[in-house]
Amino acid sequence: MKYGIVAFPSKKLQDLANGYRKRYDPHYALITPHMTMKSVFNATDTEIEDVAKAIKEVTKKHGPFELNVAKVSTFAPITNAIYFKATPNDEMLNLHKDLNDDFFGEASEFSFIPHITIAQRLSSGEHDDIIGQLKMVGVDHSETIDRLHLLYQLDDGSWTVYETFRLEGNK
Repeated sequence: MKYGIVAFPSKKLQDLANGYRKRYDPHYALITPHMTMKSVFNATDTEIEDVAKAIKEVTKKHGPFELNVAKVSTFAPITNAIYFKATPNDEMLNLHKDLNDDFFGEASEFSFIPHITIAQRLSSGEHDDIIGQLKMVGVDHSETIDRLHLLYQLDDGSWTVYETFRLEGNK
């Protein structure tokens, strides 16, 4: 089965992201707006119990972190995805490192760019039409993330929470 680890932002930021995702993201109905902390990996029913225990150990070491989203950006020309760019901070980067270096599944092939996707799988024309407009509208949001979620993918392609973990460290 496919799994991933994410941080869900507040309802306020999810609502803002979904305003764009309804129109520009074919995955809108499959997953709530999120910041990926560990990309998709496969695990058996037995292995996922070990993964959950390992995540629990990681979250005992790491406390809540600030999520500051201050601009709209794009992965073009690599892919025509548009996203809310999160400003990296040490807490976020260290947590990501602990969930990806010598952790279950393979290390990501991409550098960690903390973000919340708002548009993807756009044609080049669509991308070029809306990126300038979205950058002008912009985004400015800050909040504290105090939980991680281990998700799994259902047969219909949608994602649901397997287990939620509170970031308990730094108390």
